[in-house]
Amino acid sequence: MNTSADGSAKLLTGARLATMRAGGPAYGLIEDAALVIGADGRIAWCGTAADLPARFSGLPSRDLGGRLVTPGLIDCHTHIVHGGNRAREFEMRLEGASYEEIARAGGGIVSTVTATRAASEDDLIASALPRLDTLIGEGVTTLEIKSGYGLTIADEIKMLAAARRLAGERQVRVVTSYLGAHAVPAEYRDRADAYVDEVVIPGLEAAHAQGLVDAVDGFCEGIAFSPEQMARVFDKARALGIPVKLHAEQLSDLGGAKLAAGYGALSADHLEYLSADGIAAMKAAGTVAVLLPGAFYTLRETQLPPVDALRAAGVAIALATDCNPGTSPLTSLLLTLNMGATLFRMTPEECLAGVTREAARALGLGADLGTLEPGRIADLAVWNVAEPAELTYRIGFNPLHERIFGDAK
Repeated sequence: MNTSADGSAKLLTGARLATMRAGGPAYGLIEDAALVIGADGRIAWCGTAADLPARFSGLPSRDLGGRLVTPGLIDCHTHIVHGGNRAREFEMRLEGASYEEIARAGGGIVSTVTATRAASEDDLIASALPRLDTLIGEGVTTLEIKSGYGLTIADEIKMLAAARRLAGERQVRVVTSYLGAHAVPAEYRDRADAYVDEVVIPGLEAAHAQGLVDAVDGFCEGIAFSPEQMARVFDKARALGIPVKLHAEQLSDLGGAKLAAGYGALSADHLEYLSADGIAAMKAAGTVAVLLPGAFYTLRETQLPPVDALRAAGVAIALATDCNPGTSPLTSLLLTLNMGATLFRMTPEECLAGVTREAARALGLGADLGTLEPGRIADLAVWNVAEPAELTYRIGFNPLHERIFGDAK
């Protein structure tokens, strides 16, 4: 069930609020709580019901029956807009085919690029909606969507335009990331510098001019782009006033996270091979570590991201699905919570913070989303659970009772 702020203030009672505010009790939990949603769709007040100010006592109210309320969930790293799928490639790998054999058969990212280029903007929206609806059905109210499978100026813009339109198709907040520096397309093989100069940077300028870019991303890896190449892209982003983030240290340590932090990056993502220098740079810059257990699982990786070191350094840790057709065909943020705990040994509280408070920070939205407190947008998820840890503990089970989207008109 979805409900929304409808332009009038309202009072929710009979709630247990997992406010996810840092520095207090676990989960920021408030028992026997009430929450007031203002006419502007923001939280006007929340706290114990016994402390409800008299000025709110006459508002239309609804009793939530003791259910748990969290901030609406945030998936801060997705590639849900793309053409085609790679199920046959998945099958071939399980039958013993090598990466090279799959590539020769037209698999890998080449197949997704081909399908995405062939799809119209409407086609991309139609194929993304079932994935989006699945996330919404688990309490997601905000998600990031990247380009990166077009790899031409026109096709990257097409992907970003489709992502923008998804926010009009559903009650959901979409943040777009320009990922032109995702892979070197076949027509630029062995000419990555030319691709950056002729497609990535001009494409960023064009997409920005159309109002389609909220952040700039890239893939800094031996099979993709070097730190020097990414620095050129980030220099352009800085000149345009656009924040950056980076796929970094997934397969090796090229120093991508340190590079991104030097540009004040919102986040560095994956991070299995993150070094101590990278951690220190991220801490100094306030860059969020976005961990992606779906890709770790799908690729059968063995190098764990340095969670203990990130935790010890005080680097914020977010979790996301990394929903994409090749390495993380995952459309469940709840399953991602469980993976974060079982694969990466994060605590259930860290996991839930990773898809609320820290995910909001990873998107530059920490002032408006991710916690339950006055002034924040009233994006809420109401759950049929006894304890907050159940959201991480259960596998393949969705206890969402309802989703409240504060920005709805």
